[in-house]
Amino acid sequence: MQEKYIDETKQGEAFAIAEKSGNSKKLFLESYGCQMNFSDSEIVASILNEQGYNTTLKQEEADLILLNTCSIREKAEQTVRMRLAQFKNLKKEKPNLTVGVLGCMAERLKTKFLDEEQLVDLVVGPDAYRDLPNLLKETDDGRDAINVILSKEETYADINPVRLGGNGVTAFVTITRGCDNMCTFCVVPFTRGRERSRDPHSIIEECLDLWNNGYKEITLLGQNVDSYLWYGGGPKKDFAKASEMQKLTAVNFAQLMEMVATAVPNMRIRFSTSNPQDMSLDVFRVMAKHNNICKYVHLPVQSGSDRILDLMNRQHTRQEYLDLIRKAKEIVPDISFSQDMIIGFCTETEEDHQDTLSLMREVEYDYGYMFAYSERPGTPAHKKMEDDIPADVKQRRLAEVIALQGELSKKRMASYVGRVHEILIEGVSKKNKNQWKGRNSQNAVCVFDMKEGQKIGDLVSVFVHGNTQGTLLGETVL
Repeated sequence: MQEKYIDETKQGEAFAIAEKSGNSKKLFLESYGCQMNFSDSEIVASILNEQGYNTTLKQEEADLILLNTCSIREKAEQTVRMRLAQFKNLKKEKPNLTVGVLGCMAERLKTKFLDEEQLVDLVVGPDAYRDLPNLLKETDDGRDAINVILSKEETYADINPVRLGGNGVTAFVTITRGCDNMCTFCVVPFTRGRERSRDPHSIIEECLDLWNNGYKEITLLGQNVDSYLWYGGGPKKDFAKASEMQKLTAVNFAQLMEMVATAVPNMRIRFSTSNPQDMSLDVFRVMAKHNNICKYVHLPVQSGSDRILDLMNRQHTRQEYLDLIRKAKEIVPDISFSQDMIIGFCTETEEDHQDTLSLMREVEYDYGYMFAYSERPGTPAHKKMEDDIPADVKQRRLAEVIALQGELSKKRMASYVGRVHEILIEGVSKKNKNQWKGRNSQNAVCVFDMKEGQKIGDLVSVFVHGNTQGTLLGETVL
């Protein structure tokens, strides 16, 4: 399933944590792509912190450089390859420098990466991070090291992630790994393996720990959080083989949400990413019941055409998707939605394209993540379908989708004007150092003038008096 993506046009993001006394080696860790990769980087930093590595923001002082990569689109892989090229001179200056590639790109290319990128010493897939200490010993002995074995069990539930950078207010909590939804365009099932869920008690413990350390908002994270199903461990696909007791005591996503909301009643809770076919109305009922669960869902649709949805193997129809949206709005009247949309998928016609535009108008998304179709090697679409939509047609259709989403976003932002919203202060506005920025329950960004006594992490009441296409403008209610 396609995830919610951080802007991959950026070079990547490097983070550092407080130094651990006694550590003598330096790790430069850069993450690309989805939120799962950024969360995984925190696990990697935790593992290596125990192996003598403190993180650094300066690549020139690093003993170990790791890139946590994304493989969902061709552009993401190109960005990583260009970044690796920038390290060649550094490696000449520091012959003992170790360079490694982690994540989905490592999983997809495997040993091919060592042949293609001569400066890469280490290739590690998403399920093999515990093996990093052993792999680094191999590189110390002058050998290339690789572990891309996918696991049916690994959830890293017992590893307490270090929080890399960030604002000290919001954090990711991973609840599932892998994906069983074989969308024909998507490489994730092949790079992250089968769906498996994390022990709910370890999730609660992590949430409580975050609250006790001053965090005010968590995002429950997974390739497909709606598929969360804990029955004692193992892949979701094996649930049919579980014992009667395991089935009776199993915890699904709605139940997990109830548990988390109750355990940390003053913590804001979000979740991402969702899949329409697996979304239960019980999730919306729990959302309506608990004020601390934010009234926002990222619900990828990918296309408004039934024919294209079938080719994508999306397991839901246009009408089923619209019915789900309608019922959700009945249960949670102030809910907001965002979308993922793939434009120009194989054989897409103008009629298919118009179906997408009409669905967007009917749903009225707050915002979206929209991309022209990019053929990914190894996926069913790559093997069985022709990428037959000309680039100029893709770009024209994409521009139309983006323009429409812009109109819808402005309309949705305007609907929040004239009301008081509870805003969590996340930081200082990039455009005005005298203003705070934060988000309301519906995930809309709001900026407002600073007031004496306010600080990052405060929940404040803000009257929204105006808006732009993507931002609310407000003032604190005294």
